Amino acid sequence: MLKVGPRLWAPCPAVSLARMAYSIRTYGDPVLKTKAAPISDVDGKLARLVDDMFTTLYESDLGIALAAPQIGVQKQVFVWDLDGEQQVVFNPEIVESDGEWVYDEGCLSIPGLYVEMVRPKTVLMRGLDLDGNVVEREADELEARMYQHELDHLHGVLMFDRMTPEQRKEAITEYRRLQREAEQGAASAAPRRRRLRLQ
Repeated sequence: MLKVGPRLWAPCPAVSLARMAYSIRTYGDPVLKTKAAPISDVDGKLARLVDDMFTTLYESDLGIALAAPQIGVQKQVFVWDLDGEQQVVFNPEIVESDGEWVYDEGCLSIPGLYVEMVRPKTVLMRGLDLDGNVVEREADELEARMYQHELDHLHGVLMFDRMTPEQRKEAITEYRRLQREAEQGAASAAPRRRRLRLQ
């Protein structure tokens, strides 16, 4: 069960303009290895970007969160939807963390691969909401992991970068095999799971 602090995030307001889905950038795209720029002004353009990010997230059909660099936009923002409630944060940072939690982690930018990874179990995240107000959110387990994963994207860090050299080599080999199968039409509709055990 996810524990969250007081409700400080407001759901994203509906945008009347037509929504646009972006292509999700995948491993090998240099944009994923670049640190995103902080947001200096939360304005209408960012509200439209957030709306488009949700459209892209929902069209992916598998993810619960999406960071702007994953669609080629180098801004420190990510969106998520847990339990049917749209949320967004700008310029996020983890200000506290504690414990350890092992979980199979996947990524929309590394499709088909799930890796057993250890991350802090609880976190306190601070950032800005759509009104430019400073907000904090406390979370554990899946929600805490999601925050950490998306923050990594904002700093140009992928799951592969969190692995030992041996794990990274095995994971990249498996990912490339899955990509070849997909290109040849051999992959099933459901993503295949490849679990790498931690040493």
